[in-house]
Amino acid sequence: MEAVRLIEVSRQALAQSKALTDVVAEAWQTQALVAEVGSRLAACGPPVVRAEAIGLSEAGKRGCGSLRHPARSEEDIRARRLSGVSDPRQVLVDLAGLLGESGVALVGVAVAADEGLYWQCLDAIDAADESGDRVAGILRSLALPERGGARVVT
Repeated sequence: MEAVRLIEVSRQALAQSKALTDVVAEAWQTQALVAEVGSRLAACGPPVVRAEAIGLSEAGKRGCGSLRHPARSEEDIRARRLSGVSDPRQVLVDLAGLLGESGVALVGVAVAADEGLYWQCLDAIDAADESGDRVAGILRSLALPERGGARVVT
């Protein structure tokens, strides 16, 4: 599935999450998607963002590590369905939005959570913030006229 579509599916899943555990699972899915998009951009993205994209992928992996793995099997990991990044700028803009929504949802969970889940949520909020900062940095690099340019990433 193309990245923009996969992000939209993730946004819908997060918006439909009602139970605390479902929100946490969707936050994990978001970080897994961050890691996968970062890996794709590092391998095949515009040359100017490849080094930064490695950092994005690592931030996503750390974000996954801050939350318990909610997937029952490999097929449950939505990011594994990523087939390509045809418009890196648009994907990053959409991913930034998803990270913001995930962070807000995690704040809601933290407020209602027991102490163990509370601290897990705080770590995950920090991870979402770090991932968002990395996305913003890559978007700035793409915006520089002498450096920018988006090409199809598969």
